[in-house]
Amino acid sequence: MKNLFLALSLCVSILIPTQLLANPPTQALGTCLVDTLNGKERKTLAKWIFFGMGSHPEIKQFSKATPADIQQTDQYVGKLITRLLTIDCPNELKAAHHSDPLAVSKAFELVGKVAMQELVSNPETIKAISNYAIYADVEKISAILVE
Repeated sequence: MKNLFLALSLCVSILIPTQLLANPPTQALGTCLVDTLNGKERKTLAKWIFFGMGSHPEIKQFSKATPADIQQTDQYVGKLITRLLTIDCPNELKAAHHSDPLAVSKAFELVGKVAMQELVSNPETIKAISNYAIYADVEKISAILVE
């Protein structure tokens, strides 16, 4: 049951914003987690988030991720989170958990944001997520803003 709660809280914290890092111990945990991650780990977390989002029935058809890809990434992230919480940041985890029952979720929201920044800072990704602007009616939008 604890494993299910941890998995759900990590997913929810990454995908659904909470009140981010409301107290100093939670802030310290989030900072420790983020500071400990290297570039490869952030990219793998971003891939894990992408695979999770790609599992949605309306999006799944567009994903080429195989069950083996997903399982390998799940295993990597499970080990990474275990290391972060038990080796790299155990003191921060303990203090944050005692001060805020949602500390882990809030701290991993920050981790998720950092992982997503890894994706959206790529020039090809920036171009892809900006292409909608070609089709947006800027005049209509501007007209509302100048009223």
